[in-house]
Amino acid sequence: MKKNIFILMLLAPMMAMAQSMSQRGSSVETIVPEGWEHTEAVGDMNKDGRQDLVVIAIPNFKENMKTRDDGYVYNLNRPQLAIYFGDASGDFVLFKKYDELIPAREEYMTVETSLDINAKGILRIGVSTFMTAGGATTGGPTYVFRYQDGDFFLIGKDETELSRYSGETTDTSENYLTHKRQVTTGNAFRNSKVKEVTRWTNLPKEPLKRLGEFEM
Repeated sequence: MKKNIFILMLLAPMMAMAQSMSQRGSSVETIVPEGWEHTEAVGDMNKDGRQDLVVIAIPNFKENMKTRDDGYVYNLNRPQLAIYFGDASGDFVLFKKYDELIPAREEYMTVETSLDINAKGILRIGVSTFMTAGGATTGGPTYVFRYQDGDFFLIGKDETELSRYSGETTDTSENYLTHKRQVTTGNAFRNSKVKEVTRWTNLPKEPLKRLGEFEM
């Protein structure tokens, strides 16, 4: 009996780690394991007339959970990103899953994500951070992807930064198709006399990066 209990204790972490999003499913609820936090977006990204699905899910593996003295639980698991294409049966079928793209939250840094698919099938993935201690700047980038040539390619990036101490703001928008960068600086405080200033610069012409080739 004791031997069986010992074996189960050894297998439990392996069983938890084996949990993953399903290869296919009819809805996000049938794809994401029970208890995982998740956000999702639906739209036709490959222009075949069927709805596709993008999911960011945060596992609940216990080895990456940390409980504070007051009982608050930090989920330090790294988010997983998965893209599904709709098929003729109405199911969503896994295209690719990415486990190392989005940073995990830390004790003193929260990580928030957003997803959007517009009417043209353009995918936007936002990753913003907020330091609860030791940091003055908040904000983060939104990456813009388009499905072409059998994969998702980065065609732009928008980023907003705000200094919580000075109110200074910097909004940056980069277009990798037109090779242009727009930077607007200003101040978010109501009593600020700082006027917004916008500057345009050219970006070097480089091959488009694929989703998965860089960490967000």
